[in-house]
Amino acid sequence: MACTNCSTGKDSSGTPKGCKNNGTCGTDSCNKLTVFDWLSNMSYPNGDEPFDAVEVRFKNGRKDFYRNTEKLTLSIGDIIATEASPGHDVGIVTLTGELVKVQMKKKKVDAKSTLLKVYRKATQKDIDIWQDARSKEDPMKVRARELAIKLNLEMKISDIEFQGDGSKATFYYTANDRVDFRQLIKDFAREFSTRIEMKQVGFRQEAARLGGIGSCGRELCCSTWLTDFRSVNTSAARYQQLSLNPQKLAGQCGKLKCCLNYELDTYLDALKGMPDSDTKINTVKGDAYCQKIDIFKGLMWFAYASNSANWYVLPVEQVKEIVALNKAGEKAKELENYAIEPEVGEEKNFQNAVGQDSVTRFDQPKKKKRPAKKRVPNKTNAPNNAAAPAPNNSQSNKNQTNNNSTHRKNAPKK
Repeated sequence: MACTNCSTGKDSSGTPKGCKNNGTCGTDSCNKLTVFDWLSNMSYPNGDEPFDAVEVRFKNGRKDFYRNTEKLTLSIGDIIATEASPGHDVGIVTLTGELVKVQMKKKKVDAKSTLLKVYRKATQKDIDIWQDARSKEDPMKVRARELAIKLNLEMKISDIEFQGDGSKATFYYTANDRVDFRQLIKDFAREFSTRIEMKQVGFRQEAARLGGIGSCGRELCCSTWLTDFRSVNTSAARYQQLSLNPQKLAGQCGKLKCCLNYELDTYLDALKGMPDSDTKINTVKGDAYCQKIDIFKGLMWFAYASNSANWYVLPVEQVKEIVALNKAGEKAKELENYAIEPEVGEEKNFQNAVGQDSVTRFDQPKKKKRPAKKRVPNKTNAPNNAAAPAPNNSQSNKNQTNNNSTHRKNAPKK
């Protein structure tokens, strides 16, 4: 994600210019799970003060609410030091004013509850310590995974987050079952010489923290804009007539894709006036069962129980009439009398309006392979010192016999 104001040009070295705000611009849309403060330019009525809580973002979109007890003048993008246990943490302000109250209501946080405090705006020393601690996270994650593998623990350490003052490190991990990591914490404390906190997250939360590209070619919804994870089950795929293929229905987290719920309400509204997918109709030729439904075209495919290979297409209105006829105790006619031919789309002849050549011009025709010709050695061009092949024994004996017979014919008579 990026701001619409970011420049796409490049400097002399080829590096994109960008907006040069490094994610701290007024819109804050360079960061995932961001909220636009559309009340920032509005003035408060006389006597009203701004809401004294702010929303602060930490690593990988983790957000929390803090009370501005010192009445600091804060705006989006300010780096502040907040209360933590122990020490302090460093984060970036992502929302101020009345919209914080709306966000707290959405996250089911009481606006009058006791919140942690905002200490001050971060100094340069706070930022240096914070950046130094963040630089240790990647090599520490590699070493932490090695220690977990050494103890044969069935867990995956997905991410590490240092506190702003570097006094504590939070290890995020995923596991299918309960893990006894008491010895692992001791090894971590001895290896890294810091306070250790282990926090288990779900597989969807792990994908949201790490981010990635989905099968649709876009960034993961959970890491960009989706803030709540609703349960997804296979019935959502059945209602949408999708193939129950786990490899296609599962996302990068290994669970069912959240986008299966996006169009589910539309399909459920369309299915209200249609018979169920397990509808059975009685005909004079036998019982027929529903095989397939086209929800938006209003078509249903039926096949006889004795011959499930041949399917017949029936409109939904016709199926309703047959079902009402069966409820009255009568049998319908054969499916052949009600079936319709599915519409075949007309072949579209696209014209070349631009005047360009066909795309198939890039396809080179395959060349036919010619049979290889046998090379005959050229005796005239052969070198004089080439060794002649040794004659066969049978051929040499035959030549010797012919020479002896010729010698006898030419010999003088006695």
